[in-house]
Amino acid sequence: MARRADEIETAYEKLFQAKVLGCDTETSSLSVRYGKLFSVQFSDGGFSVLIPVSEGVALGRLAAVLENPDITKIFHNAKFDLEFLRESGYQVSNVFDTMIAEKVLTKGANQSASLAETLYRYFAIDLDKSQRAKFNRNWNGVWTQDLVNYALSDVVYLPELKKQQELWLERLNLKSVYENQIAKIII
Repeated sequence: MARRADEIETAYEKLFQAKVLGCDTETSSLSVRYGKLFSVQFSDGGFSVLIPVSEGVALGRLAAVLENPDITKIFHNAKFDLEFLRESGYQVSNVFDTMIAEKVLTKGANQSASLAETLYRYFAIDLDKSQRAKFNRNWNGVWTQDLVNYALSDVVYLPELKKQQELWLERLNLKSVYENQIAKIII
């Protein structure tokens, strides 16, 4: 977790060199109209960091990572995260959405495109989402190690998931279908 300016600067130095980054947010609600942004998480698959926005910590130079068109930001359900980030004044460019990719890849297969189900199918990773319920309007704002670990688990696998999904999109000649779908959410 990065709270201090020097910690954010160290995270920036490590992440700004990446070509792809897993990104996610934790929020108090599913609605940007009624909810609050609690955190922003980044991971290159090896180094991961959580910025506790709920504590008044700003992204600082990490906002430039979101804006950098040379870094692909990987979200699972990008539309949701992008709404909260934009509402908080952050712009994001060059987005890949693993949920949309999974929906394109599994269309007609009657399979869930949730992150937990998707990670299990690709990597046999059992992602525990039980901590998510703690993020609500009544959350006490304390970032326990379990909450930090939960939030970071949502981003650490995204770079490898993107890589695998892109291989399948190419093999199945579905890349243009994916690109048409992602264009609908990127404004």
